[in-house]
Amino acid sequence: MDIQQINLPQIVSEVTAQFYRYEQALVSNDIAELDALFWHDARTVRLGAGENLYGIDEIRAFRAARPSAGLERTLRNTVITTFGEDLAVCSTEFTRAGSDKIGRQQQTWVRLPHGWCIVAAQVSLMS
Repeated sequence: MDIQQINLPQIVSEVTAQFYRYEQALVSNDIAELDALFWHDARTVRLGAGENLYGIDEIRAFRAARPSAGLERTLRNTVITTFGEDLAVCSTEFTRAGSDKIGRQQQTWVRLPHGWCIVAAQVSLMS
């Protein structure tokens, strides 16, 4: 890949908007919006702090069963890197009030014919 294709300003702007769209949906427990932002495919993977989810059906079931309270969080050290016009990696740390753990989240976003979506995600907690 040509190094000039990394972090094209317009693509960074697009992905950043999607990243914060996801964040708003997450903290407000907007399940429909969260679903819209994931690739609707059996190959989508979300490795969580306490669960491994393979395929959109498992991700949907997890979202439907997850408690809706205490989702607010503060992000820090967010890094969004794009590669060309159709691939991005978003990494961030987060904290929640009342917890001494640091959360880590990483998402791989791909532009598909219907728009940007998450094709792989990982969430973990660290003391």
